[in-house]
Amino acid sequence: MMGLTIAIPKGRLGNKAIEILKGAGVGSAIDEDSRKLVFNSENQSIEFILLKNSDVITYVENGIADIGISGKDMIMESSGDFYELYKMNIGRCKMSVAGFKDKKAFKDDTILKVATKYPETARRFFNSRGQKIKIIKLNGSIELAPILGLSDVIVDIVETGNTLKANGLEVFEDMYDISAVIISNKISYKFKRKEIKEIIELIRREDSNGQVN
Repeated sequence: MMGLTIAIPKGRLGNKAIEILKGAGVGSAIDEDSRKLVFNSENQSIEFILLKNSDVITYVENGIADIGISGKDMIMESSGDFYELYKMNIGRCKMSVAGFKDKKAFKDDTILKVATKYPETARRFFNSRGQKIKIIKLNGSIELAPILGLSDVIVDIVETGNTLKANGLEVFEDMYDISAVIISNKISYKFKRKEIKEIIELIRREDSNGQVN
């Protein structure tokens, strides 16, 4: 069997992914309490690398990892060249437009100021509506932007909506459903298709409510 390298995002999504991998019988080598970032399975057939969520796609696209687990939000923002193989049942949330309750900011002629971590995705969405926008790229605490007058609305990931409510904001519109997706390097998929399909089948059984794209 040819060896496989699997990229896993650190953080909450990664913890859920590791749980599924362990349940599927392939992730026992991963020790979440360790500070190590690379783990090898006992028979050395699988290497796991733990990465920042936003770097998973880069490692897969460049062939350092054969497959990786990434959020659909990262995939939509990327213009990367890779295959999306399997939509998982973890990391479910929505990408939404939000702002102040009493201030619906959509107007045809005005330029809407949009604060977001996802400039490309937001641009595509508003372009499809014919809405003129100015993108303000932020990396954290997006909710602050409308509160402090930096933007009219925000585009962000929403799970419970509690952070929005706590800051006096509400969802105006859900844009996209988001979940974790298994992606593959195109060359890896050509030469290691059998191994990749076997791993995905094991994960699919454990992640039983997921759907194949």
